[in-house]
Amino acid sequence: MRIRRKPWARPELEACDFCVKDLEAIRGKWNDSFVNKNPLHLELGCGKGGFIAQISALNQNINYVAIDIKSEMSAYARRKIVASFEEKGIEKIENVKLLVHNIENIHEVFSEEDSVERIYINFCNPWPRGKHKKRRLTYPKKLAEYRKFLCDTGEIWFKTDDDELFEESIEYFNESGYSIEYITRDLHNSGFEYNIETEHEKMFSDMGIKIKFLIAKK
Repeated sequence: MRIRRKPWARPELEACDFCVKDLEAIRGKWNDSFVNKNPLHLELGCGKGGFIAQISALNQNINYVAIDIKSEMSAYARRKIVASFEEKGIEKIENVKLLVHNIENIHEVFSEEDSVERIYINFCNPWPRGKHKKRRLTYPKKLAEYRKFLCDTGEIWFKTDDDELFEESIEYFNESGYSIEYITRDLHNSGFEYNIETEHEKMFSDMGIKIKFLIAKK
């Protein structure tokens, strides 16, 4: 997603208590960086933060890390998180951390010393051209990277509007040593109870596009 530069974004993130400024100090110590030892969940490519803002405010017993490459996106996410917590009357934001980083280089963010229980991949770039498919967040090489910091029973929750990406991702997961525990090609009519709708999800759904979703376990 293209977004214009916002001069206010970086200063706002610098002043934010739950935005990571020193990645080197926290890599390998993510589970110790929160005020408690709750399970750790990760969103890859949080965009403007509609998903992470909702889920983190709803689940105070889970710690969340949300990553995006753009400072502007993360700054919007920060605002949505603050608004979501305020709406629920939660004064301190202690179970979320935002990080600006290129998730193509996830090995720079997490190490084998970290332990993530769940990864969310919501409406990532489908990279439909053959030579670009290796950039998909569900490509086997990427799935192998996630295995290094996913705990032994860790899960990946993957959601997309793109039919080709979904079908080929099923093959990627199977090839990479993951078992698919749940799958639907029409999420909104599946009866699945734990869905949190993202901005892109609403847009695609309003266009009549069915949402594809699966849960893969390490």
